[in-house]
Amino acid sequence: MAAPSAPSAPSGLPFHPWDPAFVADPYPAYAELRARGRVLYYEPSDQWLVPHHADVSALLRDRRLGRTYQHRFTHEDFGRTPPPPEHEPFHVLNDHGMLDLEPPDHTRIRRLVSKAFTPRTVERLKPYVHRLANDLAAALVEAGGGDLLTDVAEPLPVAVIAEMLGIPESDRSRLRPWSADICGMYELNPSEETARRAVRASVEFSDYLRELIAARRREPGEDLISGLIAAHDEGDRLTEQEMISTAVLLLNAGHEATVNATVNGWWALFRNPDQLAALRADHSLIPSAVEELMRYDTPLQLFERWVLDEIEIDGTTIPRGAEIAMLFGSANHDPEVFTDPGRLDLTRRDNPHISFSAGIHYCIGAPLARIELAASMTALLERAPALTLAAEPERKPNFVIRGLKGLSVVVS
Repeated sequence: MAAPSAPSAPSGLPFHPWDPAFVADPYPAYAELRARGRVLYYEPSDQWLVPHHADVSALLRDRRLGRTYQHRFTHEDFGRTPPPPEHEPFHVLNDHGMLDLEPPDHTRIRRLVSKAFTPRTVERLKPYVHRLANDLAAALVEAGGGDLLTDVAEPLPVAVIAEMLGIPESDRSRLRPWSADICGMYELNPSEETARRAVRASVEFSDYLRELIAARRREPGEDLISGLIAAHDEGDRLTEQEMISTAVLLLNAGHEATVNATVNGWWALFRNPDQLAALRADHSLIPSAVEELMRYDTPLQLFERWVLDEIEIDGTTIPRGAEIAMLFGSANHDPEVFTDPGRLDLTRRDNPHISFSAGIHYCIGAPLARIELAASMTALLERAPALTLAAEPERKPNFVIRGLKGLSVVVS
């Protein structure tokens, strides 16, 4: 990344990730970017922006790109400055998670973790997910309304992934703040204060998991952490740091997108009352509604890859050592793929959105996320059919991870 601050000079491109007006609605600017070309250099973050669906989809599967370069190059070989030593706890935690690893380490860890996300395992979680979603919706109704973010969107996926990991209920309130602070580092050019919070959260979360792993070694359970320990003992080598990083990644990735997809989705429905009315009248639309809402207001707007071997896009050579920023939000609004992409259409059938990524880093928890989103939507539609917006929400200032600060609702 470039310097940890917002740029003071414009880039010449209609791309302003630190501008609240852009963050509020980046989709018109994406149309301009797509018209400008297939790959565009953005100096403030020293990245090549890729806005078209076909290119993003292809590059996610291109092995000349990687989430890391350190399996092949040193920082110096790659022409990059190492991160500051004071940021080391964050990078140790982040760099040992499978999302930021490449084969063979990625393959080894994903194979172990995937055992917890088999179709049969995910299907077994359905009753728990639906029961919890109904309980949360019922509490919202009993209170006459509240904040959809804190009352429904956050508790559901956090509880589910914590249950899978085996984190005691008494400790779960600590998870979301740690996750939020760590995820701040995934924004473009994070500030030093953001980095300090991420480092502190990385240390605290790692220390907590180290103690939990020690407890599970003494007294194994049926949870994923116990399973990873057992796999290690049976010969599938997994270091303690890999276990810690995997647990943090599963928590962060296992709820962040679901939380934001829930509130972004309901905010989109409130702004499109005809679609909300159609959904209330026909709950069979819920599966396609989940897909369309993930496309319409994408929870992860940008995904980065390093260029490990020189590539060419539309006659432009991207050298080894460069960084590519794939614009998921733009790709999901590409008219070459989606008819009338700016229109929310809950009946859309041909919907190859890339909100869950693609290739070897395709979201391992996508089936579970879909179940969670459908469960919370079903519970709210059934228990609060007249749910209405209480106040216009405020967007979080973040660009990469797109969400709201809250979503106040009233139950009539």
